[in-house]
Amino acid sequence: MMLDLPSLSAAFLLGLFSSAHCIGMCGGIMGALSMAIPADAKGKRWLVLLSYNIGRIASYALMGLLVGLLSAQLAVWGAIGWLRWLAGLLLIAMGLYLADWWRGLTYLEAGGRYLWAYLQPIGKTIMPVDSVSKGVLLGAIWGWLPCGLVYSALVYAMAQGQALAAGAIMLAFGLGTLPSVLATGIAAQQLGRWLQRPQVRWVLALSIILFGLWTLWGGGGHSHHMGHDHPSSHEHHHPSSSASSTESSAPNTLDHGAHHHHH
Repeated sequence: MMLDLPSLSAAFLLGLFSSAHCIGMCGGIMGALSMAIPADAKGKRWLVLLSYNIGRIASYALMGLLVGLLSAQLAVWGAIGWLRWLAGLLLIAMGLYLADWWRGLTYLEAGGRYLWAYLQPIGKTIMPVDSVSKGVLLGAIWGWLPCGLVYSALVYAMAQGQALAAGAIMLAFGLGTLPSVLATGIAAQQLGRWLQRPQVRWVLALSIILFGLWTLWGGGGHSHHMGHDHPSSHEHHHPSSSASSTESSAPNTLDHGAHHHHH
């Protein structure tokens, strides 16, 4: 499955729409990082904050690569359609979670707490973060913090069926979370208040739910049903005329391309 711009854009928007949750999960650590640097060293403070986020987003991309390797094997077994179904359901759960209508994703986060129990003590030894290298390392560890939204994005990445494509999806998702997590101090408080408004959360949540429904529709086989109408099937009927074979295959190729672009 080739990675396309709509998939990357969707992953970026998922990260952006998850901003309300990201501030709650990572806002505290960002505040702690800011306090570790003297107020008059604003340049260094921003470098440390940025390095932390580089490490965090890099860990997301690594997760994407790892699950992508698994999904590449699942693709050989023809299970990508099932992964799209699971991704769609988790995206719907993500939207319900952000709107505070149903918090089922908390059960998914419980599974990641076992790994986090080993990683969290390592993260504490890095504090206080007073250098770029420490910031990158802490961010790389913090990226594994149990988060249902990250897990939902991971399953969507798996549905790509390729390691590099899955890594790119998680990279785009991480970049989408960057604006809200970088916002610190007064800016974070203002953004947090705005994102906590029920109307704003509902709009963002409904957008993610709609995207989940779209993913479910794709998982139902609508994105692949044109594959049976392949140009090679016409060549068998016209072995003596390469021109007629070319003419008969062109409409199908165009149709398939247009249909793929739509999804």
